[in-house]
Amino acid sequence: MTDARQHVDTVLQVVRSTATPILHDPNTALIHRSWRRCANEHALDPAMRPDVRIETSARLRECRQQHEEHLHVARAGMEQMYKHVSELGYVLLLTDAEGVTLDYIGNDTWDAPLRRAGLALGANWNEVHAGTNGIGTCIAERTTLTCHREDHFYIGHVGLSCTSTPLYDPMGTFMGALDVSALSAPDKRESQHLARHMIVLYARMIEDANFIQHFRDHWILRLGTAGPLVDVCGELMLAVDRDGRIVGANSGARAQLQLDAAPPRFGDSRPVVIDSHLTAVFGARVDDIWRLTKGTAGADHAIVTTRDGRGYHVSVITPKAAPRRLQAVDSEVSADPRRGEPLRRLSGGDPRMDQLIERATRLVDKPVSIFLQGETGTGKEVLAQALHASGKRAERPFIAVNCAAIPDSLIESELFGYTPGTFTGARNKGMKGLIQRADGGTLFLDEIGDMPLLLQTRLLRVLAEREVMPLGGDRPIRVDLNVIAASHRDLRKQIVAGTFREDLYYRLCGATLALPPLRERRDIRFLIRHIVQAEAQAMNTTAEISEAAMALLVEHDWPGNIRELRNVLCFALSIADGEAIEPLHLPQDIFGDYDPREPVGMPLLESSLRPLGQLQDGQAERDLLLDALRRQRWNISEVARDLGTCRATIYRRMKRLQIVSPTQLS
Repeated sequence: MTDARQHVDTVLQVVRSTATPILHDPNTALIHRSWRRCANEHALDPAMRPDVRIETSARLRECRQQHEEHLHVARAGMEQMYKHVSELGYVLLLTDAEGVTLDYIGNDTWDAPLRRAGLALGANWNEVHAGTNGIGTCIAERTTLTCHREDHFYIGHVGLSCTSTPLYDPMGTFMGALDVSALSAPDKRESQHLARHMIVLYARMIEDANFIQHFRDHWILRLGTAGPLVDVCGELMLAVDRDGRIVGANSGARAQLQLDAAPPRFGDSRPVVIDSHLTAVFGARVDDIWRLTKGTAGADHAIVTTRDGRGYHVSVITPKAAPRRLQAVDSEVSADPRRGEPLRRLSGGDPRMDQLIERATRLVDKPVSIFLQGETGTGKEVLAQALHASGKRAERPFIAVNCAAIPDSLIESELFGYTPGTFTGARNKGMKGLIQRADGGTLFLDEIGDMPLLLQTRLLRVLAEREVMPLGGDRPIRVDLNVIAASHRDLRKQIVAGTFREDLYYRLCGATLALPPLRERRDIRFLIRHIVQAEAQAMNTTAEISEAAMALLVEHDWPGNIRELRNVLCFALSIADGEAIEPLHLPQDIFGDYDPREPVGMPLLESSLRPLGQLQDGQAERDLLLDALRRQRWNISEVARDLGTCRATIYRRMKRLQIVSPTQLS
C-alpha cells in the first residue's frame, strides 16, 4: 500500500509542477510529458486500476484489414525475434496507429495473466485509455522508448516493463508500434537494454522487408557504410523509377537524406526526398548508380557521396519485372504515327490541353499509374478512353466504374464478383466482377474518392498483388490490367480527414493529369463544333450553328463543364429540328428569353427595362447592377431572371464594370 501511494504521489508531483526540471535522461523526459498529458489532457487518475480496453472482434477485424498487406511480413519478423526472447518471459505485440493490438506472440501457458494485464490480441494501449505505457507513449511521441515498472501512469500497470518502437509503411506513413513486454522484470532499467536493441533491429527488418516487397517493380538502392556487407545490412534504401525519380525511402533514408533537401512543406507528410531526382541527393556522382542499374560498370557495387560529402557503399536490387527502357517505348511511338491520335483529337489548340496531351502521350503503355483530376464534367472518362485507345491494350476491354454511383451494399460484389451461393439472391453461377472483366485491358475507377474505406484496403491488395479474390472464393485469380483513377475531390484533404488511404493514393497517383474547367479553355469553339457534329450525326440531323448562338455559348460560364455543354447542344439540336441552331433554340433557364430584335451583347436592362447602356454615367450603370446583385444576394441566376437576360451577359457586365463577387475576394 505504501509503494502504491508513493507512486501516485510521485506522478502527481510531476503533474502539478510548474517548473520544467533539467533531465539528463531523455526517456524520463518522455515519461514525464506523458504523465502530464494523461492528467491534464485525458483527465486520468493514477490511483485507478482500470480494466484494459479490449476491442470487439468486428473492430479488430476492421483494423487488421487496413494493414493486411503488411501483417504477414510483420508476423514473420515477430516469430524470428520471439525465438530469442521467449525464454526470458517476454511477449511481442504489434499495434496499429491507434494502439489496437493487431498481432501477438506469447507463451500459451501464461494466457490468463497476460490477458488480464492487457497483453493480448485486440487490447487498446492508446494513452487515452491506458495512460502512460510503452505502446501508447511510443505512438504519441513517435520514438523508441522503455516504459519500465513505475514509469507507467496507472498503479495497476507498475509491474509491467514495455519497450516499443514506431513502425512506418513503405511510403513513410506512421503505421503503429512493435512492442516487447514482460509481466515482471528486474527493478533496474538496464535490464531492458537488450530488449530495446532487439526491438529496434527487428522493427527495421520488418520495415525494410515491406519496403522491398512494395517497390519490387522499381530499382532499389541499398546504401550503407559497411562496405561489402551493404547487400545485407544497407541502412538506407531508396526506390527509384526508370527516370531517376525517387519514389520511396525507408526510415534510414528519410532520417539522413532529408537534410540534403529543403524542409518539408506545411501539411505534406511525405518526406521531401521523395519525388526528388537522384541528382538532387548525389549530384553528378549519380552516374555510378546508373551504371549499376544498367548492369554495366563491371561490378555490382559502387561508392557514392551525397551533396554534403557523406560517402556510402551502394548496391542495387533490380525490378522483378524490369520495365522497358524509354528508348524502346519512344521508338514504338515514332514507328506508328497513329499512336496517340485519340489523345490529339481532344484539343483544338488550348495550351493547357496541348501540354496535358503531350504528357499523356508519353505515359501511354508506361508502367506508371495515372490519376485524372478535374471538376465534374470536364471529360475525365473521355481522356481515360483516349489513353486506353492510344496504347497496346486498345483491343482489350475498357471497364469504367463510377465509385460514387454504385450503392455501398453492391460495390464490393460489383468490383470483386462472387462465387455461386455466396449470399441470398446471388446468381446460380456466380458473377465475374468488374476488375476481372478488365483483365488484359484498362480499369477506369471514376470518383475513386467516394470508395468506402474498407474497400480501399481490398483494392490496394489487388493493385499490389495483381490478384482478385471474389466474395466467397478461396483462391485468388490473377489479373493483368492497367488502372486509371479519377476524382473531382482533393484526395490529399481526404487523407488528412482519414477518409482515404494514403498508401492507396500513392499507388494510384504515379502521374497526375489535371483537366482544366471549360470556362478556362481557349478552344471552346472547337469543342462546340466537335460536339454538334457528333450529336447531329447520332440524331441523323444537320449540324449547323449561327454566330449569334455561338457567341452566347462562348460567353457562358459552364459550371457543369463539357457535360453541361453537351446537354445544351443536344437540346438545341432537338429544338432546331434540322435548322441551324439560333439563340432562340437554347435553353431558356440558362440563357433567358431571346428577342431576335435584340443583337447579341445588348446591355442588360434594369428592372425598369431602361437599357443600362444608354446611361451616360458609367457609375450610374455600375450602381444599378450592384443594387440588383445585392438585392439577390449575388445569385447571378436570379439577377439574370429579374433583368430579363442571361447569366453570361451579367458576368460580362460585371467584368467590364469591375464588379467582383464577395465570394471571390477570399
